[in-house]
Order: sequence, then structure tokens, then C-alpha cells
Amino acid sequence: MITDRTLASSEDMHRHLVDELNLALRRVGMYGRLETGMWFLIRHLPFLEGRLEVWEEQRERWRQRGLWSPTGVEGAFAPHFPSEHSLGASSVYAEFARAEGWLRPDRVLDAQAYAVLRDKVRPWAEHDRSWADVTTAFGPPSIQIGGSNPRYGKTLGYVTDDLAQPMVAFHLWNGTDPGLPDWPGHEEPLLLAVRCGAGNFADSLTFTPQGRNRRPGEESWEGC
Repeated sequence: MITDRTLASSEDMHRHLVDELNLALRRVGMYGRLETGMWFLIRHLPFLEGRLEVWEEQRERWRQRGLWSPTGVEGAFAPHFPSEHSLGASSVYAEFARAEGWLRPDRVLDAQAYAVLRDKVRPWAEHDRSWADVTTAFGPPSIQIGGSNPRYGKTLGYVTDDLAQPMVAFHLWNGTDPGLPDWPGHEEPLLLAVRCGAGNFADSLTFTPQGRNRRPGEESWEGC
């Protein structure tokens, strides 16, 4: 039995957890169920930073916005999207990670590009769009949640370096409509909704026609 062990420094532990969090946010499912993986990673980071209250305070903010349920953030997405709730929920955790300085974006939009995105995105999302349409219009995302395989949905998040400006998240879906046997139903994921804003969750969603048609509920929301 090995008894002589040297522990990593607190800085190395923190760096390791931040690395793991950034992988888990992007590779949803590789770390098990999203809510479980986030629970462990995000609770340990505030512990190392001596800020244990951060996690409970964040959950309370999510509750007030309609982003927290008995099944976590994923449960808040279920009334609005047909499936793949973990991809959307991961973008909410990514927003939290960004606010705490843990997120490592692949791209940061400058102020002008972000302003153009915010001004354009709501009327742009009034029409049906696909994955390629999003990246053609707005460039590579700051964070891609989900892999590169077009058979599966994904969420694309865009951020600027101003933390006061919210992430703009594009929620893309690929699946089979009721009554159709083939999967996936589309050559590439379809955009169902764009989400941005720090207010009520439902009000932050702007649905495309495809998104409205596939909503489990009957109400339609527009936000951003």
C-alpha cells in the first residue's frame, strides 16, 4: 500500500476542475447525466475558492427566473422543447461559469459584432433556420455544446468580453417527428429557438416557426 503521497497544490486542483468543467459543458453525456456532473464540479469550485454560498445563491436566482425545477435546469426546458434538454441546460450552466470566470470561450465577440448580433437576431429568428445558417450569419460560436455530428442537436453560445451582456444561445434540434420512422429526420439540426436575457426564462426565448410547431405546450413566447 502506498502511504507517501504528495497532494497537488490548491491552484493545480482549481485549474484541473476548471478544465473538467469546460469539457463537461461541451461534451454533454460524456460525464454522465448533466445535472449530476454539474452538481459535483460546480460545488467543488466554490469550495476551493472559499465561496460555498455561490452555488445556493445561483440556484435561487434560477428559481426566480423559472430556470430551476425539481429535476434541475433540464426540467425547466422540458415544457418548451421536444427533446435534448441537456444541451440547452448546459448553456445555462455555461452562463454561470462565465459569470464566475470559469468558462473558457473558443471565441469572444468584440463589442461591435455582439451589438450586431443582438440587433439582428430576433427578426432573423422569425424564419426557419439551420445550423449552417447560424454560423454563416454570426460566425463560429463562443462555445459549441454537442459534437460536430449533424445527426445530433447542439446549442451554440455567443458571448462578448463584457460580462454584463448575456450569452446569446441558439438551440438546435435534430430528431424524428411523430409518425415518421427515419432518424435523424433532417440533414442538419434545425434552429428551434434563440435565448438571451437575464429575466424570466420563458420571456427570453424567441422561437422559429419550427420551434413553435414542436413545442410541447401551446403558448408561444418571444424574447431577446
